[in-house]
Amino acid sequence: MTVRAVLFDFSGTLFRLEEDPSWFSELTSADGTPLDLGEQVEIMRRMTAPSGQVVQLEPEYQDAWENRDLDPALHRKVYLEVLRRSGVLDGQAERLYQRVVDPDFWTPYPDAADVLRRLHEGGTRIAVISNIAFDIRPAFERIGVAGYVDEFLLSYLEGVIKPDPKLFLRACERLGVAPEEALMVGDSEEADGGAAAVGCQVAIVDPVPVAQRPGGLLDAVRDVLV
Repeated sequence: MTVRAVLFDFSGTLFRLEEDPSWFSELTSADGTPLDLGEQVEIMRRMTAPSGQVVQLEPEYQDAWENRDLDPALHRKVYLEVLRRSGVLDGQAERLYQRVVDPDFWTPYPDAADVLRRLHEGGTRIAVISNIAFDIRPAFERIGVAGYVDEFLLSYLEGVIKPDPKLFLRACERLGVAPEEALMVGDSEEADGGAAAVGCQVAIVDPVPVAQRPGGLLDAVRDVLV
């Protein structure tokens, strides 16, 4: 069946939170030792992993973890705890967390704008579906592509997270297409791959640093652009 709509994930798919060395210049262990590169990379992995629990949590934080993408307050609570359990001191954790939830700090993949533009100009409907607890739309406005996206379905506004079928079905309904006419592009087999259960086609991209994936989105939607 012809693909009439493309559903995109946000983190690791269209944009990525790229590590800036300046973010870590102030991060130290309790004894004042700067965090090494391996520790920095692991912290960012834990803050952006699309699925799976990244640290062991006390019961007080477990509910917040499971519902973090439905409530900004829970998201802040549990990720500050993740940072603390990763060795980041309290004041430092707050500053790093604020960067994570600021869309201005997210970097688009090299082909993101071109893919969104070409799909839009070709008449393909576009939705962005994200398990997220903050407003990502300013990131799209910043690079001039917000107008190409027909629908944003953000979990904290929709009250449902991927891979719940309701979110994919809701996106298709809003775009006016059958699930079989939609392609879901994301970086998580678990979360984004859930679209297959409702009949969508699925393409998985690798959430590597932006410089290492110049054409991954173009490859994922190439058949739709033809």
